[in-house]
This record gives sequence, C-alpha cells and structure tokens, in this order.
Amino acid sequence: MRQRVVRVALTAVLVALVLLAVPLALAIRSSLYAGQRDALERAALAAAVRVNPDYARGDPAELPAAASGQRLGLYDPRLRLHTGTGPRTGDDAVGRALAGKVTRDSSGGELVAAVPVSHAEQVIGVVRASSPVAEVRGRVFAGWAVLAGVAAVALTVAVLVARRQARALAAPLEDLSRHCRAVAEGDLTARAAPSTIAEIDQVSRTHNDMLHSLTELLRHERNFTADASHQLRTPLTGLQLTLEAGLAQDDTRPALEEALAATRRLHETVEEVLRLSRPAGLPRPVTPDRPVRELLAHAEGRWHGLFARDGRRLEVAVQDVPDDVRVPGGPVTEILNVLLDNARVHGRGTVRVTVRDLDDALAFDIADEGAMDGDGVRLFGRGHSGGGPGAGIGLALARDLAVSLGGRLSLARAAPTMFTLLVPVRREHSGPQDDTGQGSR
Repeated sequence: MRQRVVRVALTAVLVALVLLAVPLALAIRSSLYAGQRDALERAALAAAVRVNPDYARGDPAELPAAASGQRLGLYDPRLRLHTGTGPRTGDDAVGRALAGKVTRDSSGGELVAAVPVSHAEQVIGVVRASSPVAEVRGRVFAGWAVLAGVAAVALTVAVLVARRQARALAAPLEDLSRHCRAVAEGDLTARAAPSTIAEIDQVSRTHNDMLHSLTELLRHERNFTADASHQLRTPLTGLQLTLEAGLAQDDTRPALEEALAATRRLHETVEEVLRLSRPAGLPRPVTPDRPVRELLAHAEGRWHGLFARDGRRLEVAVQDVPDDVRVPGGPVTEILNVLLDNARVHGRGTVRVTVRDLDDALAFDIADEGAMDGDGVRLFGRGHSGGGPGAGIGLALARDLAVSLGGRLSLARAAPTMFTLLVPVRREHSGPQDDTGQGSR
C-alpha cells in the first residue's frame, strides 16, 4: 500500500517535471541565444554611429572597445576588414548587410550581428560584431544545471511528502486490517480507531457498526440458548416426574392432564424466550393481555403445591387493583415464575406476592423471609444466581422481560428479601362516546 502510494505520487511528479522542465529548458536556451544576439546587435549599432563617413578617403575610423568575449570589425563595401578584429574577408552576414539590412547569423562557431554604415543614403561599410557560440552554450548548460538541481530538489521533496502521506493513508488501513484479523481470531471487542481521513473513518464506522450488529446477534443467540435451557430444565423435569407417576397408577387421566398443562406452560415459556431473543429493531410479537387477578390465581395454583411440599406457605394479596386492569400475560407470568422459583430455592419462610395499584403501573412485590447478600445490580447479571455467583440466569432473563414490556425489575429490599416488578397497565372500561364515536380508554 505504502509503496504503491509513493510510486503513484512520484510518477505524477515526474510527469509534471518533464512537462514543465523540457519547455523551460528550451526557453532558457532560446532566451540566452537571443540575448547574446541582441547584445551583439547593440554593440554593432553603437560602433556604426561612431564610424567616420570619410574613412574611405583615408580618415581614421575608430571603433569602441569591444565587451569581454566580443569582437568588432569595420568592413568596406569590398568585404575587406578595414579596422577592428574579425575575419579578413567579410562573411555572408557582412555581404547581406551591404544591402542595407541588419543581419544576424552564425558561422565558424560564432554568433554574428552585422549593421550597415550609411551616408547620403548609401551603404559605405558594415560593422560586424561576433562572440563564440561556446560561451553562450556554457551559460545554457549552467542554466540547465540549475534547472536540473531545482527539479532534483522538487523530486526529493515529493519523495518525502509522498512517503509521509503514504504513512498517513496506510496507517489507518493497517490498523483496520489488524482489527479485522483480531475479529477473525475471535475478539469481538476489537474496534477500529478513528483517523484524520474522512473516507477511511467512514469505512471504520461501517466496520464497527457491522461488528456491533454481529456481536448483538451472537449475544441474542447465546442468551436464547441459555434462557431456553434455564427455563425449560425445571418444567421438563416436572413433566418427566408427572409421566412417571402416571405410569405407576391405574388411572392415568390426572397425570395426563397435568402433563398437558405442563406442556402448555412449556409452550408459553418457549414463546416468551423466542420473543425476547429477537434482536433490537425487529418487531416483537404482541402477547395477549390478561386480567391481573386471573394471572395471580394461575400463579398461585401452580406454585402453592410446590411450596407446601417444602413446608412453606405462599400468600397472594391484591391491594385496591380494579378488575379492568390487564397486563401482558406471557411475560409477567414468566417473570413471576422466575421470582417464585428464586424464592423457593434461595429464600426462606413464607413467600408473599402483593400487587399494588400505582395508577399507570402495577407493582408486584415478591417477598420472603430470607436475606440477599451482594450488590443489587450484579444480582441481575448473567452468571449470578441467588446470593452468590453461579451459573443461573433466571433473574437476568426476568429483568430483560421486564424491560421488553417497558417496565422494571429491582431488588427493593435485601433483608428480608423483596423484589419489585413495575409493569405498565391497560384499563378497559366503557365510557361516554367522544366526537369520533369511539369509547374513551
């Protein structure tokens, strides 16, 4: 990844340097040559205006001193060198200048500028200025060397910037790859850290959201398995004992009726566990509402014999609860079963179930004469059972069921132990018709 980013960056820089450096190198060469020719032409013009028109009749013809690396010479109309320096016979540039035009040329390894000397509208001579081509070529090479140095510096800076950017781009992706590898090895708590690159952060957030969804799905599956095994173990044992007792009797009808009732309870338990196991965001099946008194009578009928078998009492009391109050039957029944089973296994003495009316909710108090040690919050964690750590998950399941109803389950008192379940209620009664013809609720 990093090498690829560096290669791409260097390729782009090299293409840009070529596209800029080649035209610039040509421009440097052209500019230096043109500048030298302009300098020669100015020198020749300056010398031409100082030439005495009577030099052909023997008067002296003086030329200004030539600049370093330049040669100045005055040629007569016969192309002979009269004064100054230069070839003894004028070249093509001098011959063309005799026609009255300023001429630029290169010959014999020199750059040449020839300027005609005029008098009385006649050309009476030519001033020739020249300089070696090698001198200009040396300046061109020097300019190209500077250009190459600038290009090398630019390329070096580009390499450093490209490597830094490659690290900045690759580091978050490498981190994301490490987290994916950790997830593949079983660490579902691994999360990709944010970076400074928006696009990579978006990928990281999507990865984390996907991992969170998978974790929740796996948690729901594990909870379902644990809840099902926990809630079905006792009813299945009771069903087995009922069937075995029925086999030992001549009249098996009571045993079959009890087994059928146990089967119905198993079916309701499975339905509630399945309903609770659905991931968040998915609609859950609506459980039918049941009157509170009917629900309590059913719970008392199921658990009274079990407590009596252990030499304990079960008391159920309803305080000022109207007959029209209804609660979700399946979940509340399952929660009461968990709490009563917890009181039977871990509690002591008489167990009291009291229902209080709180207008918009009902409070179910399940109390016994035992004591509960430990933190009331940890008590509802999975892997905690009764008053000490264990493998039970009944209270955790009951809490989740209560939350799914919009209610709450808490430890109201540790000694003597009392759990309180708050459940939103629905009241059904007839009333005056409203404007839409519907009865009020």
